[in-house]
Amino acid sequence: MAGDPPGVRTVTGADVEAAAGRLAPHMSQTPLVFSAALSDLLGAEVWLKLETASEIASFKLRGALNALLLAGSRDSALTSSTGNHGQGVTLAAKRLGIGADIFVPDDPNPVKVRMIELLGGKVHVGGHDIDAAKERAYAYQARHGGTFVDDGENADLIAGAGTVGLEIGRQLKDIDVLYVPMGSGSLASGTGTGVKHVQPKVRVVAVQATGAPAMVESFHAKRAIERPIDTRADCLVCRIPAAQALSTLIQSVDDAATVSDKEMLSAVHTYLARAHVLIELGSAAPLAAAYNRRAETRGKRVVLVVSGANAVPEIMIEALKSPMLGGEFA
Repeated sequence: MAGDPPGVRTVTGADVEAAAGRLAPHMSQTPLVFSAALSDLLGAEVWLKLETASEIASFKLRGALNALLLAGSRDSALTSSTGNHGQGVTLAAKRLGIGADIFVPDDPNPVKVRMIELLGGKVHVGGHDIDAAKERAYAYQARHGGTFVDDGENADLIAGAGTVGLEIGRQLKDIDVLYVPMGSGSLASGTGTGVKHVQPKVRVVAVQATGAPAMVESFHAKRAIERPIDTRADCLVCRIPAAQALSTLIQSVDDAATVSDKEMLSAVHTYLARAHVLIELGSAAPLAAAYNRRAETRGKRVVLVVSGANAVPEIMIEALKSPMLGGEFA
């Protein structure tokens, strides 16, 4: 579309709708469920979009499979990832009968690495953060070839991730506010595009970690701002904003906020105790942000995107020792 930055194309609702049709033979829609206990906590009507109800316990197959289907490659797939996207690319590649090489940074989430391996992916560990791992992946591609599935610069991946928002908009009428977690920005920007294709008036809020605020600051400044990473919520990290994801985010999301690791630990505990939902740290960001802004959404219909459940035991133990949002539930 005219006016897009060089190398960037506008992701539209029509793109998301086409992705939904493309993905339908390969995966089922995920549940959208009402939570009485979280509604009581927030003073609102709260619904949970459970992307954890998939074979990789996250939304990541959507974008990876849409991108590889459109690429039409019978070559191997490769990407950089902190784990969830790597699982999505590996599973998508497996379904297409090709191999997958996944590049993860140093000290990766062991649960996510093991799942990539169980799905048949080859894991390459190295690099101080996700963007350093991406540099290694591109160097590998230059030597060995393969289709690189970028988690920020690929419009087809964003359209696939946007099917989360499209499903929400079709599953539930008259939504007021939708909170969605944000790392690279693919899920947040795609979800905003998808839900507004059906319900244009929905207010979409993207939530990132305070210790990795690059996309939030870039959204507010309307330009890319690089920031260091200092958070344990590995699914929310991004040091260098991707131009494609940022451009789509600016056009499809209404606001962006950050929450601390401490707040997310409390939200993980709250999800377990009140909603009986197991999630990983970064997936708790929407609930933490909604709790911080509960005065704004009192009495409204609110959707929280629950993006992933690939949690490590150590963080779950710490979460259970953290105070719940709003205090004990009984």
